[in-house]
Amino acid sequence: MAALGNVLSFIPIGLSRVGQVGFDLSHVATFIVAFYGGPLSGFLTGLTGGVVAGVLFGPLGQLSWLGLIGLPLGKSLTGLTSGALFKGLRINRKARPSLFTIPLVLLGYVPEFLFTVFFFLVSVPYFFPEMNIAFLVSLLVSIAVKAWIEMVVMGVLMGALVGNSGFSAYMTAFFNSHKTK
Repeated sequence: MAALGNVLSFIPIGLSRVGQVGFDLSHVATFIVAFYGGPLSGFLTGLTGGVVAGVLFGPLGQLSWLGLIGLPLGKSLTGLTSGALFKGLRINRKARPSLFTIPLVLLGYVPEFLFTVFFFLVSVPYFFPEMNIAFLVSLLVSIAVKAWIEMVVMGVLMGALVGNSGFSAYMTAFFNSHKTK
């Protein structure tokens, strides 16, 4: 699923990138794993599924090595949080799981969003003091708007997937069969 996340990052970013901003659907894989495999699996999938975005906006962008560390780490927070919320609230057992899934996706993104704010307003200026703070703030606003739009799109998609009994049964069986005993 991390490989799928990287593909879902590489293709949309390649098609939509403008400077340091590009549409990224890698969290589709993160959410699937987090919802059905739990918070630790979601964390690991977000971390490894964020490598392409980290490379594209880090060493191949303007964030150098810091982007390669920060972007996957931020994505891992969404996997961890979403998995914990989904598991803790037992969404897949509710009568209409798709209705609960959409706000859960948005809520699951909040820690990554806060990390992103910290990353651009504290970490980047600390390690790269030559970067203009006005540029970083405008970049942060652009990224935040794009990211929340992505979360709404992925929330609707995840609502459809979680609400599909065949998909949910398959994913539940898959993750239950791969648990260590």
